[in-house]
Amino acid sequence: MAKKSAFLVLIFSHNIISRTGITRSPSVSDTMSLLEARNITHIRLFDPDHNILTALANTGIQVIVGVPNDQIPFIGKSRFRAANWIKQNIAIFIPATNITHIAVGNEILTMIPNATLVLLHAMKFLHYGLVSANLNFQVKISTPQSTTDLISDIFPPSTAFFNSSWNHITRKLLRFMKNTNSPFMLNVHPYYEYTRSNGIFPLEYAIFEPLALGKRVVDPNTNILYENMFVAMVDAVYYSMCALKFCEIPILVTETGWPWASDTDDSAATINNALRYNTNLILRVLNNIGTPIRPENPVNAYIYELFNKDQRFETVSKKSWGIFFPNGTSVYDLNFIKLDGYRGNSSEVDGLFCIAYPSIGAKTLAAGLNWACDSGGANCDAIQPGKPCYQEDLVALASYAYNDYYHRTRASGGTCSFGDTAFLTNKDPSHGLCIFAGSTLSNTTNSTLHTIAVEPKSSGINSVLILNGSRMIVYIAIVGILLAMV
Repeated sequence: MAKKSAFLVLIFSHNIISRTGITRSPSVSDTMSLLEARNITHIRLFDPDHNILTALANTGIQVIVGVPNDQIPFIGKSRFRAANWIKQNIAIFIPATNITHIAVGNEILTMIPNATLVLLHAMKFLHYGLVSANLNFQVKISTPQSTTDLISDIFPPSTAFFNSSWNHITRKLLRFMKNTNSPFMLNVHPYYEYTRSNGIFPLEYAIFEPLALGKRVVDPNTNILYENMFVAMVDAVYYSMCALKFCEIPILVTETGWPWASDTDDSAATINNALRYNTNLILRVLNNIGTPIRPENPVNAYIYELFNKDQRFETVSKKSWGIFFPNGTSVYDLNFIKLDGYRGNSSEVDGLFCIAYPSIGAKTLAAGLNWACDSGGANCDAIQPGKPCYQEDLVALASYAYNDYYHRTRASGGTCSFGDTAFLTNKDPSHGLCIFAGSTLSNTTNSTLHTIAVEPKSSGINSVLILNGSRMIVYIAIVGILLAMV
């Protein structure tokens, strides 16, 4: 079977007019400019905002359109209402707007448990509406659910199973997805799983960072090594579906991300951790990697979120998942640049470099340098005395070793962390005859990869920008962006 291409998408909520009417989110035109500037090719809308759908016409951007939770009872009670919803919110925009999926509700099983049967009716009636409009082959219907709530024990993945109180409705939902060739939409948040584990799992495991040998997480029933929590959570759902005899349904991660601030003493909700999580997720997706039990199916995902919420009554931790503030300024420098001709199976990532933080102490840097050149397998010949990259500068030496290790091991899961002493950037540190791995100066192939610039800001941000009025929430997902209008 040919390996499917993975994609990264952005998600956000967009509120033009708030209840207070004091503040406004970025305009539709500003939002479109943001998508275009970052070459976003997939988006998800939380509701069928006609202004956004119209603006997306002839852009080629693939769109997931959401049905808000409060509309499900209305649609689920009438096939006529569902057909009318399809006509008014989907059919009139196709083919100019490239709508590919309808997401019916969001975490409806846990947020509105008494609406579960109506949910299934709503999905069926909407499908009938697509059939009547001859759109059922282009547009697929599913419903995003929370992995953390669906499965009480994620680990070990091989013994995971869905909450038994929902087995009846879960079977029916999965049967619908199988019969209509639709994916199982999941909201996967390692942050919540990590915080509720009370220290059982290390932080590195939750944010895609390498683990020491003594901390590696292995499923005792399968001996499968799970290098990060995200993949373990996805596989737990695959195993749970198989337990109900629905092994073949693909998974689409419709929400994931990491908060950068909290109103509690939560030390995990920091800018650096949010940057590391989202960066590592992006790099993993660009590798076109599946999971241990579904290696042929790369995991596509939507990152929560593009914009911070600015509602005054939200807690800081719920507001602080955004990469941008509502005024368009960035919280941290995570840039999404178009990737042309990306070589997913290559150990080289041209234009992306792993560099040591200059503020790290000499003892820590020396330990990282020694590990990279010894156990890490980096080629450190060029930083020996008399060689082109030798300097009496420990940061420069460590940066060369870190970067060489990263480029040699990235394809097999190597990351740029070194105990939180390094970061990724697209600024080429090569100089003179000293050429760093990944530099276009050392690449004789005709690659046109334009990489992601990822560098933390020097000044920390420890509070949320509070604005009176409306909000814009954004999620980022693989190769695209999710737009939600609430």
